[in-house]
Amino acid sequence: MPAYTMAWRGRSCGRQVRQTGKAGIDVLKDLNQTWDLEVFFPGGSRSAEFAEFVDLLEKDIAAISTEVAGGEAGATDAWARRLERVQDATRRLRHAESFVSCLTSQDVGDKYARLMENRVRQVGSSLAAVMTALDKQFLDIPDAEWRQMLDSEALRPLAFNLDERRSRAKEMLPPELETLANALSVDGYDGWSDLYNLVTGRMTITIEEDGRPITLSPGQVANRMSNPDPALRAHIMSRWEEAWAREADMCALALNRLAGFRLALYGKRGWESVLKEPLEINRMSAETLDAMWDAINRNKDRLVAYMQRKKKVLGLDKFGWQDVEAPLGKAGGKMSYDQAAAFIVEQFGRQSPAMAQFATKAFRERWIEAEDRPGKRMGGFCTGFPCRQQSRIFVTFSGTLPNTATVAHELGHGYHGSLMWDLPPMTQRYAMNVAETASTFAEMIVADAAVTHAKDKQERLVLIEDKLRRAVSLLNNIQARFLFETRFYEARKKGTVSVEHLNDLMVEAQREAFAGALDLYHPHFWASKLHFYITRTPFYNFPYTFGYLFSAGVYSRAREVGPGFEARYRELLRDTGRMRVEDLGKRHLDVDLRKPDFWQSALDSVLADLPEFMELTK
Repeated sequence: MPAYTMAWRGRSCGRQVRQTGKAGIDVLKDLNQTWDLEVFFPGGSRSAEFAEFVDLLEKDIAAISTEVAGGEAGATDAWARRLERVQDATRRLRHAESFVSCLTSQDVGDKYARLMENRVRQVGSSLAAVMTALDKQFLDIPDAEWRQMLDSEALRPLAFNLDERRSRAKEMLPPELETLANALSVDGYDGWSDLYNLVTGRMTITIEEDGRPITLSPGQVANRMSNPDPALRAHIMSRWEEAWAREADMCALALNRLAGFRLALYGKRGWESVLKEPLEINRMSAETLDAMWDAINRNKDRLVAYMQRKKKVLGLDKFGWQDVEAPLGKAGGKMSYDQAAAFIVEQFGRQSPAMAQFATKAFRERWIEAEDRPGKRMGGFCTGFPCRQQSRIFVTFSGTLPNTATVAHELGHGYHGSLMWDLPPMTQRYAMNVAETASTFAEMIVADAAVTHAKDKQERLVLIEDKLRRAVSLLNNIQARFLFETRFYEARKKGTVSVEHLNDLMVEAQREAFAGALDLYHPHFWASKLHFYITRTPFYNFPYTFGYLFSAGVYSRAREVGPGFEARYRELLRDTGRMRVEDLGKRHLDVDLRKPDFWQSALDSVLADLPEFMELTK
């Protein structure tokens, strides 16, 4: 059968999933806030079935490696069969990676999960070596023969992705050197990221709350950073900075080593710009990135006006980093997890019944780890289990509106993935920038619904301010990260960057990105932000801003068109893994992302509530 319709047989992808009845919001009661991983492999990090799964995968990859080493596949049909086997291994590897990611996130102290994570990483390195060898074979195929192959019925669904691999291979080192670099990265490059996760995962921070000391994980402290009490915010921020300052030497060591590895590899490949890889990973041009940042810079005065008004409303003498996320009041009090789930599903249903059905299934079948407890890693994510066509979502839910929005955001990721399960695995790997499309779209649905259902002007003000705060986070905060990382890499080319220099670079970036709206900064943000230490995705920042604004453009179009847009929206999401973003924008929105017009219209959309905010806060 064709590579893109391969059926799963036997035990290769783990256990069968339990089936449940028809989805509906009437069953969203007494929800369990921990996820179910047992449906994949029973026994957690000591699962014998998972160990068997990884063993079999490792053997299959070794067999594929031997086959690839034997030479080119020859005829198109032979290539299709070979790529079918590679995609089978890719899908199973993603399944394994998701499982260990969930294990290490739910309990940072699970040493067996970390051991298994390293094992899976080794297997992934073996598959990467196979792909490097394949890339070399792709390069050896004459252009005319290559075009003919891609035009065949068997390989046409993979044409974009195969062409992309071949083009990228032309700019890499010889295959044997790329294979060596990838193998060495497991214990070197990736090891520094593991060290960061281990050390920060063990961190605790003691703060004073209600007159008594309380010791929390960094993730729990971060959830309290938006407390309405300015004195408590300042206290938490002080303890937060102190805690990260104590770990700054270790964080600086890891960050310098990660950057040094990247720069050395880039240098051997002949790459001069540190943005070359992240731009290519995100399938976008430098012109598009520049157009986006230019539009944001031209609209900074609107964002500064909002922050200055917020400072006045809060009655602050100085507006600090910790005050950016401060609420102006409470909107409807705290939400229970059940209430948040019902609200999300109801609002999704107004825009897309399919999204609502997906979210209901995720809540009912325990696809979400939301419990607020110590020992969990910071942040949130959504990961896919392709062998069973399910997702798992990781958050720490404490009942606030931002928490509810985060759950909606991650459900958007899951919905995006669900639309692509029937596509070839090679076409399912969409880039981070467009990965934020569905998640931000989902978050906007919930945010707008909350404003619409506000019970009075005060609650409406609080909810509008929450949306504007989100804009500052995605426009100013993310730009600060981008500016810092860009300048850090330039400094790192000259040698190791000290903690003091890192702090200076961070404050400089925050000052510029926030256009002077802040009076107090967060010097150790470079240490506290996990995203700087993610090895496989350099510049884990600007794609968020792109996704936010691109999604705003999609959301505006959806509101203009109405229910008829849902089918077009699904097709846009399905295409995210098989075309560049400029082509995606042209085909589905008829816009040129390299021009300022789209970005300005998107900014107008996300800042549309600013005039009302200014009026309500006179």
